[in-house]
Amino acid sequence: MKHTKQDSTAAGSESAQYLTFMLGGESFGIGIMAVKEIIEFSGITEVPMMPESIRGVINLRGAVVPVMDLAARFGRPLAVPGKRTCIVIVELEADGERQVTGVVVDAVSAVLDIALAEIEPAPSFGTRIRGDFIGGMAKVNGKFVILLNVAQVLALDGLAMLADTEAQAA
Repeated sequence: MKHTKQDSTAAGSESAQYLTFMLGGESFGIGIMAVKEIIEFSGITEVPMMPESIRGVINLRGAVVPVMDLAARFGRPLAVPGKRTCIVIVELEADGERQVTGVVVDAVSAVLDIALAEIEPAPSFGTRIRGDFIGGMAKVNGKFVILLNVAQVLALDGLAMLADTEAQAA
């Protein structure tokens, strides 16, 4: 996520809100404007022939929503559901179309106001996930929070294929 002085001026503030969550013992953040809701981890229907990082689909008030295993997307083993595992429903606009996707996280932490001045660019080395997935690094209470470039993380050919399948089924 690239923040410029113009962005902060347009937003009228010097900070942005992020939903923070834990995944594999690390803290991540997603811009709150992309988060639609947070739901309990359950009711996932597996879909054959999907990429490993797509756990399946859920019925979200009548809409078919693909669910991505964020751990698998980062090249790690599939997340093992626990008591605090949940699905963060993320809504993005891509190519003029609204894309709703659920992402599996270990536990949601908090919504934090993070000053734009506290966000550093993504490091070119030393992370265990692809550099283009990282929008920035923020230091919060002495610990780093990896701010995700959600559009890049959710950009999967499999998601587009699933959306086509949904359209044909409708």
